[in-house]
Amino acid sequence: MLTKTKIYLSSPHMGGSEQKFVNQAFNTNWIAPLGPNVDGFENDIKSYLGGNNEVAVLSSGTAAIHLALQLLGVSKGDEVLCQSFTFSASANPILYQGASPVFIDSESDTWNMSPELLEIAIKDRIEKYKKPKAIIAVHLYGMPYKAKEINDIAERYGIPIVEDSAEALGSTYFNQACGTLSDIGILSFNGNKIITTSGGGALITKNSELKNKAVFLSTQARDNAPHYEHSSIGFNYRMSNVLAGIGRGQMEVVNDRVEGRRRNYNYYKTNLSKFNTIEFLDEPKGFFSNRWITCIKTTSYELRENIRLELQQDDIESRPLWKPMHMQPIFKDCLSYTDGTSEKLFNTGLCLPSGSNLTQDDLDRVLSIITKTPNL
Repeated sequence: MLTKTKIYLSSPHMGGSEQKFVNQAFNTNWIAPLGPNVDGFENDIKSYLGGNNEVAVLSSGTAAIHLALQLLGVSKGDEVLCQSFTFSASANPILYQGASPVFIDSESDTWNMSPELLEIAIKDRIEKYKKPKAIIAVHLYGMPYKAKEINDIAERYGIPIVEDSAEALGSTYFNQACGTLSDIGILSFNGNKIITTSGGGALITKNSELKNKAVFLSTQARDNAPHYEHSSIGFNYRMSNVLAGIGRGQMEVVNDRVEGRRRNYNYYKTNLSKFNTIEFLDEPKGFFSNRWITCIKTTSYELRENIRLELQQDDIESRPLWKPMHMQPIFKDCLSYTDGTSEKLFNTGLCLPSGSNLTQDDLDRVLSIITKTPNL
């Protein structure tokens, strides 16, 4: 009896050359978190992003955010303004530093941090406590946030930005690569991202001293001495030469992966826009999204759940949009500046299967299930 193959939300997609770079690491015994693949992967990313950027590849995107906050001097008693509508990895490193997150709701044009609420929060925190130490803004699902507005506000108040581009490799804002629009950018190469190193991330900065300090901190902050000398707290965050080899192979096909994700989005939008119960997030002028995940917004929680459960019944993975951080149990006591935008998106939005390795048969199967959903 034939059984249907499970369709995943976003599975890894190898390009073919990864094994070559990994074999080189084994053949030369470069298995440590150092080596030619690490250097090569950093240079590949630098070349892809363009501009005068420095890159440090690390063990995860979370590690990159943590080091960014460390580099910016975030510590106990500080507050960091963070987009609420995101994955918890955007906010958790704030707690690692002993600081407090202050959550900012989204605007409806990009589903990202609201510039209006951001400025309200900054003014309020300055008046009632002190100036926030940093801002973490996120390019959610690959859609760039309103960088000009956010940057203008940050500059006006002298607050640095950590640009969470974990989901946005290949996205651009007025032809400038996401990850390079702020003081410090971060990328993720987790297994579900546009490209993957199994687990991994990167820190991006135009400041070579910051890059060098990030590398220093990520390798246990070992001072220059013949013995192990430490005058700073360090972390074991450097990417291994083996995983960097996977990344080098993935960088050869990154444009194809973006094209595949955008093709999925166009397919879904073309075939589902005729239903007045489903909406898609369009790109504002000058914004280019890698469409890491194709998301839909439905007219109700009930319809969202009907679609999700129908897909699940056919062994097709989908997922509600991120539950906002200000609604999470772990952050229930944190300050937040909200207007209901992200809460509504969470209740009515759904992520559809979006891997660049989906076949046309896969897409047709997903569409067939959705269009048969009761009350669509």
